[in-house]
Amino acid sequence: MVKLNSIYTRTGDDGSTGLVRGPRRRKHDLRVEAYGTVEEANAFIGQARLASTARPKIDAVLSRLQNDLFDVGSDLATPGADAPEAPHKTLRIRPVQTLWLEQQIDRFNADLAPLTSFILPGGTPLSVALHQARTIARRAERLVSALIEAEPDTNPETLHYLNRLSDLLFVLGRVANDNGAGDVLWVPGNYGDVEKG
Repeated sequence: MVKLNSIYTRTGDDGSTGLVRGPRRRKHDLRVEAYGTVEEANAFIGQARLASTARPKIDAVLSRLQNDLFDVGSDLATPGADAPEAPHKTLRIRPVQTLWLEQQIDRFNADLAPLTSFILPGGTPLSVALHQARTIARRAERLVSALIEAEPDTNPETLHYLNRLSDLLFVLGRVANDNGAGDVLWVPGNYGDVEKG
């Protein structure tokens, strides 16, 4: 169990931060950027939950996502492999967590009308909030992709998880728009009244 007695330590005043193990890193280090962006996605999912109380099925999924994203952050904040004599195994994202995302995508996507265009973030407040969280999850995914390239011992399942997460948030955004009926569709080259002058 985590126990925090002091909120500030002043140890980061030099622009560095501690990971779960290993040497301190700069606060702009790629690994710190990656798990910090995961935390940002989590906060935006929390924001979305303010609008999901009337949608208990969506809210239950978002609650699970928030917990899983803490697992992702912990995984990313713990570089390297466990020492053979380590008394506890490092918390790592597992394929079963990614599989759960796929199951939720299939579950919620089943009742959606097929897309005829790309959609714009819009419609209900819940849908917009989910699309905001989705775009941050995509940024986290890009950062983790770069991190895996720079530090190949990074758990690749974190990348798989974030990829599916953004897909699920997209689907939930459509569900929140009356199962896609309220989606705001992209109209390519829509100059509207500008051409009419």
